Amino acid sequence: MSESWIAAFLTQLAAREARVTERTGALAPARLIHVRADDWGVLAHEAKAAGCRWVAGWGEDGGEILLVNACFEKDGVYLIARTSVAYATPMLPSHTPYYPGADRPERHTQDMLGVAFSDHPDTRRWTRHQAWADLQFPLRWDFHVGGNPPADTPPDDQYRFLHAQGAGVYEIPVGPVHAGIIEPGHFRFQAVGEMVLNLEQHLGYVHKGIEKIAEGRDPAGLARLAGRVSGDTTVAHAWAACMAMERAAGVEVPARALALRALMCERERVANHLGDIGAVLNDVAFTFGFYQFGRLREHWTRVSHQAFGHRFMMDRVIPGGVSVDLDDTMATMMDLELEPLRREVTGLMAIVEDHPSVEDRLENAGVLSLELAKEFGALGYVGRASGVGFDARRDAPYAPYDRLSVAVPVYHYGDVAARVKVRAEEILASLDLIGQLLASLPSGLCREPWRTPATGSEGLGIVEGFRGEILTYVRFKEGGRVARFFPRDPSWLTWPTLEKLVRDNIVPDFPVCNKSVNGSYSGNDL
Repeated sequence: MSESWIAAFLTQLAAREARVTERTGALAPARLIHVRADDWGVLAHEAKAAGCRWVAGWGEDGGEILLVNACFEKDGVYLIARTSVAYATPMLPSHTPYYPGADRPERHTQDMLGVAFSDHPDTRRWTRHQAWADLQFPLRWDFHVGGNPPADTPPDDQYRFLHAQGAGVYEIPVGPVHAGIIEPGHFRFQAVGEMVLNLEQHLGYVHKGIEKIAEGRDPAGLARLAGRVSGDTTVAHAWAACMAMERAAGVEVPARALALRALMCERERVANHLGDIGAVLNDVAFTFGFYQFGRLREHWTRVSHQAFGHRFMMDRVIPGGVSVDLDDTMATMMDLELEPLRREVTGLMAIVEDHPSVEDRLENAGVLSLELAKEFGALGYVGRASGVGFDARRDAPYAPYDRLSVAVPVYHYGDVAARVKVRAEEILASLDLIGQLLASLPSGLCREPWRTPATGSEGLGIVEGFRGEILTYVRFKEGGRVARFFPRDPSWLTWPTLEKLVRDNIVPDFPVCNKSVNGSYSGNDL
């Protein structure tokens, strides 16, 4: 990893007369700079020109001011830019004109903190819907955690969806309540015949107040909450939150605990990819594949339950380490299941790729170009299927991955078939990693005693979950309690790509396009 680009970037900001100060070592592993509010747009312009990726944006109530942060990445090095605005005039230039992926995060900050973005192209509510009045902002300190909800929240039936006009153009509303067991989300199509002209999403129906109810929690309580941001990613989200808290508190996690975290995270990745591949195949009526991958996933999660006491390993990652050790018998069982699973996945994928009716539905469906993937900052299997190869385990390595060999499959077709192939190859890569971890599992403690962090200390956690990079920010207040918790699920950046990749596809292909992206409603609807 090279930080040389940051020096050139700061020099360019200075040439634009932007006032920037750096706080060395304040938010490791990222570099932290403070930028004047008036220069917030200049910052985004220069970051874009420098080839930086926009990672996340979030705000915080700072008492008499509101703090706003933006994270950028290049060459595996992260930079956090921070600015402040007065309570009375909370307005900033928008990053969305330069980074389309900043659209929804900025609208979330607008809804939750009341920060207006002067040149944002879309000022519609994103998170709140109709649950709070216009001048109520839940992430401000004066907003009670229970809010002041009306007896019945009015429906958000006045949301201004894009209207398409012309001969033969019609609209198809789908959701927010769906026929299956998935969470609620509204999709509004404009189509001609069966061809999709445009898709617009409206999410936020399962807003849980995660960021608000985190305030005042102790570290153990925050870890449990983080594990429920998105239940299918409980290990990775809990790990990112604990990593942020441990960095803020200066707690060194034992090597065995780090290896067990990685072992659980890879098992989580394998389980989800097995389920996802089966679900995609089910959407194209290849029931054989659906059942076979479902069978493999069920067996895999049962072994996780035997080893760690929970099918999804929820609440096993805790501050300072892990809550459960792995005995030799279970380690041997895990090692013995690797090769049979590898053979089954390889054989099933050969059947899938050789089946004409499946090939017809997956290839050239839902194509996401490399340019659009980069524009929205999409990573994980969505980005990798379109040629974006970033993986935090390899490109911004953290323990124990910094001592492991991480293979990252990348394709350039950008279609549903490529997203399925990436998942399958990531399963095989995870099996390799699990084998490496089991072969070199350190001895020693599974947990380091917690120490109370200083008031105002802050930390950043970056973990590669099965959907891609998770970024988590934590700040502590007095007594070691949480002042601010912000988890950025990869779905924030992959959901918008679904609107783009479904265009010019037929309406019946939407379910499989949607499943191939598999954005988390819960991870988006904090």
